[in-house]
Amino acid sequence: MEKKVPFSLVFMTGCFITGNMIGAGILGLPIKTGVAGFIPSLIGLSLLSCALFFTAIILAKESIKRRQPIFHYPTLYGEYFGSFGKWLAIIANLIILYGLITIYLTGSVAIITRLINIPVPKFVVTLIFFVIFTMITITNPRFLLRCSTLFVVLLWLAFAVIVIMGERYVDTSRYTYTDWGMFPAALPIMVMAANYHNIIPTVCKKLKWDLKSIVTAFLFGSIIGFIMNALWIQIGIGVLPLQGSGGLLEALQKNIPATVPLANAIRTPVFLEASLLFALLAIITSYISIGNTHVDFIDDIIVNHTRLKSSKILTLVLAFAPPLVITLIYPDIFLNTLDFVGGIGKVLLFGVLPCIIALITMRSLVKRILFVVPTMLLFAGIFLFKLGQELHLVRNMPKTQYWKYNFTPYNRNYEKGDKDA
Repeated sequence: MEKKVPFSLVFMTGCFITGNMIGAGILGLPIKTGVAGFIPSLIGLSLLSCALFFTAIILAKESIKRRQPIFHYPTLYGEYFGSFGKWLAIIANLIILYGLITIYLTGSVAIITRLINIPVPKFVVTLIFFVIFTMITITNPRFLLRCSTLFVVLLWLAFAVIVIMGERYVDTSRYTYTDWGMFPAALPIMVMAANYHNIIPTVCKKLKWDLKSIVTAFLFGSIIGFIMNALWIQIGIGVLPLQGSGGLLEALQKNIPATVPLANAIRTPVFLEASLLFALLAIITSYISIGNTHVDFIDDIIVNHTRLKSSKILTLVLAFAPPLVITLIYPDIFLNTLDFVGGIGKVLLFGVLPCIIALITMRSLVKRILFVVPTMLLFAGIFLFKLGQELHLVRNMPKTQYWKYNFTPYNRNYEKGDKDA
């Protein structure tokens, strides 16, 4: 008889999930979603959080069926969709994981250099951050969870400070603005902020494939993450004007995280330090969780999909060397890959494909019609919309009359129009 999973482990795993969610996605949320408005943003975040929880359960059940120590999505999708599914999962996961690790490394450099306010070369900061937090990432699993829990608790404290201070500067009249035409364009960043699916195989292994414990950790981690995401949208849209210097549209054009214009709008040293600390902790918690599951993913490729023998050194080199090299060469890349990673990679891998698996495995026709089909159509719609944007087939313009200069949020240039909002 298997031992019951202790609550402390479930709690720490829930914090691990929250830490994975609260990363670069949350830093871009008010900026990327503000052009749609507060109400559309909250509706979209709620809808996608429920849809992603549904697909998370599908993927967790698949992992529980196999109970394999070395198991990841290439193996799963290879079983259901053959060689095409296997290589689709490998390519999509490599794009997602390498992209996210690169984003976190470059983002950490930008934040640390501003936080310490000391002239240190960027490559030095990159290497110090990389060594410290990569060592935590690859350490003993129990120690990793303890570190993750500590960082998440500190993240909550920093977040509480900036929310309490930010509420004093909120203009509630800004919540009335809506632009449903920009709603589809805001969904990819919400997928980035609300998903934790990369770490599901790792979470299932940590919780000994116990479904009840896994669902509890999913609920705890995702609910806390949802509350933080929703509050961050509320603060960002409520404090920042839509147009003008320091507004949402300017931040979107400059491709900067929400902490920067918020710190400029709320000019107090405490808020500045707390917002920078929050941004750094958001990156740290996501880096160690993504890095940990990235190691499992690379190990799955080596063991199950190549003729190479399992090697710890080879796994670590393949997992971390490419994003480190990219960061050292291009230290200023940060938010401009989030939409692509969320709208193409994650929507397909963690939205559409799990729903197809559910259609294959689920016996109840009623459940398939009521739950699986609508969820799959939602994710398929986001995927097609983002693909249309990337191919320049879809054009979105915010319904504002505020622009005097070019607006380039989605690989397009838009000039100010003469029509009223």
